[in-house]
Amino acid sequence: MLQRQGWLAGVFAVVLAALLAAVSLTTGAAELKRWEGGATPPLALEDLSGKQHDLAAYRGRVVLVNFWATWCEPCRDEMVSMRKLQERLAGRPFVTLLVNYGESGIRVSEFVKRESIAFPVLLDPNQDAPKPWRVRVLPSSFLVDADGRVRYSVIGELDWAGTDAVNIVQGLLR
Repeated sequence: MLQRQGWLAGVFAVVLAALLAAVSLTTGAAELKRWEGGATPPLALEDLSGKQHDLAAYRGRVVLVNFWATWCEPCRDEMVSMRKLQERLAGRPFVTLLVNYGESGIRVSEFVKRESIAFPVLLDPNQDAPKPWRVRVLPSSFLVDADGRVRYSVIGELDWAGTDAVNIVQGLLR
């Protein structure tokens, strides 16, 4: 019995090490890539107060659409750099929309209040919105130009306040 427990502990340690290695390889490796997914998928969801937000209504502005969840640590970490980007671009036609993946309004509302999130937070309780956007990993983000076309996407956590991301967003604002 002890031998079997030792074997299981060894297997668990190997699996855990492999997972940690995979995470460390992907952390910070996310980069904005040109969107090759065709037409901009629809996005129409309610925010925490019940107000409807339709991506089409944001024409004339560059929009960062971010799919996230409160339980996703990289999602939470990424929000700090999104806040910095938003502050840097204050007064410019730029907006960030956070699309929560399938959590209750109460849970999301508590998180938003606790973390002082100032972005529009859209609720997707049925988890329907990510499918046409081909979201399979959280966080996933998309930059939509002022004409309403997705131009860039990123899978995983990105430093939105970093030089590369800022330059791309500012290029879309021109």
